[in-house]
Amino acid sequence: MTLLVAVLLFAVARPRGLPEAVLAVPAAALAVGAGIVSPGHAWEEIQRLGPVVGFLAAVLVLAHFCDVEGLFTACGAWTARRAAGRPVRLLTAVFVLASLITAVLSLDATVVLLTPVVLATATRMGVEARPHLYACAHLSNTASLLLPVSNLTNLLAFAASGLTFTRFAALMALPWLVAIIAEYLVFRRFFDRELATPLPSPGPAGPAEPLPLFALVTVGCTLAGFVVASAVGISPAWAALAGALVLAGRALARRKATPLTVVRSAAPAFLAFVLALGVVVRAVVDHGLADALRRVLPGGTGLLALLAVAVLAAVLANLINNLPAVLVLLPLTAGAGPGVVLAVLIGVNIGPNLTYAGSLATLLWRRIAQQQGHRIGLGEFTRLGLLAVPAALVPAVAALWLSLNVVGP
Repeated sequence: MTLLVAVLLFAVARPRGLPEAVLAVPAAALAVGAGIVSPGHAWEEIQRLGPVVGFLAAVLVLAHFCDVEGLFTACGAWTARRAAGRPVRLLTAVFVLASLITAVLSLDATVVLLTPVVLATATRMGVEARPHLYACAHLSNTASLLLPVSNLTNLLAFAASGLTFTRFAALMALPWLVAIIAEYLVFRRFFDRELATPLPSPGPAGPAEPLPLFALVTVGCTLAGFVVASAVGISPAWAALAGALVLAGRALARRKATPLTVVRSAAPAFLAFVLALGVVVRAVVDHGLADALRRVLPGGTGLLALLAVAVLAAVLANLINNLPAVLVLLPLTAGAGPGVVLAVLIGVNIGPNLTYAGSLATLLWRRIAQQQGHRIGLGEFTRLGLLAVPAALVPAVAALWLSLNVVGP
């Protein structure tokens, strides 16, 4: 447990901007070398995470080169025009964009690529940036419920659930929608004063940006590829790889990228961190955490049981981060069926909106906001989370229970 805490604290602080893997990889090696986890169990964990990490790398490359194609610039221009100088309209547009981008291109795209665009749009319009800035953070977590590709936690849950790509999306569509609506209602109430502040005159919307049709068509074909690959029993990672290669190849051919930038866009240091973290978490699981959680996990697949599982997952995510939480909980719940696995996913995706340390995405979002000159108050973030997390989590679980009974597991 000491190694896990040290790795997570280092990931939160990232002293001197060092990658998370700087400590995680040696910690994993130490766990194996000291006999805390057996080499066989460590290799088993790496093999389990390998396909998921490969999938994540392809999605990160895809998102990066969508940005190179101008997709996020066009999104910012559309947002400004849609808002027409009105803060409430801007918030609505940000919710729509962030929800779609998170679902299709993963939460990393929302945090890294959309957040700066939203901040620039709010500044240009002369509106208070905080509601829209917090929306990017919350939706990078909450709106990642829809597709297996939306979040690394989803990829892990997808692999453990035994569901097809389309069945996963069908079961999570209603929880995704009701969670986003709940978040929106909380934001409207929590930031009522900021959103009601009238502007002296509408800010300039900026010129219309041409839609990057090549990027949109590639993303659309990639999503279709996910469905087809899953239907014929092929890993959707191949569709993600194909989409990434198409956009990266186009950027290379047009000299908008180099082979080195393609490699960097896959975030190899972060991928190494994920694999190393898996080994460290396996060591903690082997030394008693799994047994302790097994004793408190509720049985059954009824509404109250699913809600209890989701709450437990949310609490654990805020204690040890959502990625270790899902790595710990999935082996314990996979045998109970896909409904319980998806309840875990709701907990580890919505729950992190309560604290900074709940997810790596939130930590990265905070760093980006501070780099852009925006101070993030711990008190305000927590107060918003205390309202938004239960407001989104409870109806999302109820919607999952309904979907399981209508669509079937």
